[in-house]
Amino acid sequence: MKISLIYLVLLLLVGLTGCELDNFEPPKSTFEGRIVYKGEPLLIQSANVAVANNSDFPVFLELWQKAYNNRSSIRIPIKQDGTFSSLLFDGDYKLIVPNGQGPFLWKRTAANTPDSLDIKIQGSQAMDIEVVPYYMLRNPKISNNARKITGSVSLEKVITDAANGKTVERVSLYVNKTQFVDAGNSLNKADLAGADIKDLANVSLTTGELPALVPSQGYVFARIGLKITGVEDMIYTPVQKITL
Repeated sequence: MKISLIYLVLLLLVGLTGCELDNFEPPKSTFEGRIVYKGEPLLIQSANVAVANNSDFPVFLELWQKAYNNRSSIRIPIKQDGTFSSLLFDGDYKLIVPNGQGPFLWKRTAANTPDSLDIKIQGSQAMDIEVVPYYMLRNPKISNNARKITGSVSLEKVITDAANGKTVERVSLYVNKTQFVDAGNSLNKADLAGADIKDLANVSLTTGELPALVPSQGYVFARIGLKITGVEDMIYTPVQKITL
């Protein structure tokens, strides 16, 4: 009889716990925005290659909710078009860009650690996060000639001081069947080493002939990426749809 009563009490506790979980209010406030340089979004690698890279997201922001004494962070992935979005609880947060994230510099403290930005979430809001890229890619042009894709671009070196400036490791032209096209998603590509670039304002490269597309389609997507020496994440031009 005592054992039966114990089981009954346990079942009631489990039932009550389940009800509490069912009544748990999820976050409802949307925090969204863009990573920008002078109002222009920075284009990066798409987030759907995260598993291959053994990371949560290729590039992300971190939010720390102050009410929980910074015990754990919320990672917000940045999409390939430079936008981000996350559902959050209302409250006070601290935003940082962790070390090694993105093809850009984030502001730092006097102790040379990532600086923070205080954010108050009270209902949905949009916000642009200003950063300084090492380079910007200007005037991209991509075209098709007999199933060979040619691309050209101008490289603008934004950070030029000796302490923080970086050299070009390579420029790459990526081609894929879908709009997700970058170093982790391509069916064809062309690379040009930084040492072989004679003029940053006039960089061009051409892929080999595209393989047969299965299933067949009369178009591909392409964009140009820049790999900066000593920086993991690349910066890209906008995705272009190319008719074959």
